[in-house]
Amino acid sequence: MRHIISILLENESGALSRVAGLFTARGYNIASLTVAPTEDPSLSRMTLVTSGSDSVVDQIRKQLNKLVDVVKLVDLTDNPRIEREMLLIKVRAEASGERDEVKRLADIFRGRIIDVTERVYTIELTGDGGKLDAFIAVIHPRRIVEVVRSGVIGIARGETACIPDAP
Repeated sequence: MRHIISILLENESGALSRVAGLFTARGYNIASLTVAPTEDPSLSRMTLVTSGSDSVVDQIRKQLNKLVDVVKLVDLTDNPRIEREMLLIKVRAEASGERDEVKRLADIFRGRIIDVTERVYTIELTGDGGKLDAFIAVIHPRRIVEVVRSGVIGIARGETACIPDAP
């Protein structure tokens, strides 16, 4: 089963390396990984997507919680959440009809054309992974020049937050 784990960790050099090393040492796979500083410059938020049985993911959570850099960990999988991913895709659009079709598809998926050349449109699209996969599927494979995806970011819905417990 796929799990989205939100980790609040100290914003120090080597923190990401220690998390990745934990996965490497135990043979676990990271499907997606995003990291960025939070509103507190001393902390970073890491969103990690992995998969495995409940016992494997439970072991992953326990091992992550043992790392010195980890301040708080929340498995978002079983809770109401908002998850997003960003896609940047370069698409060939040379003829007038092709350009109109690519623009129409970008509009249908609520994407934005962010760069235009004589032959290529670059489109930015945000949504869940299924939406991005669907967009890629409707663009003819011959049209695709390059695809870049950010990986999943997620946050709990409502008032639940992955913030450090008060001392």
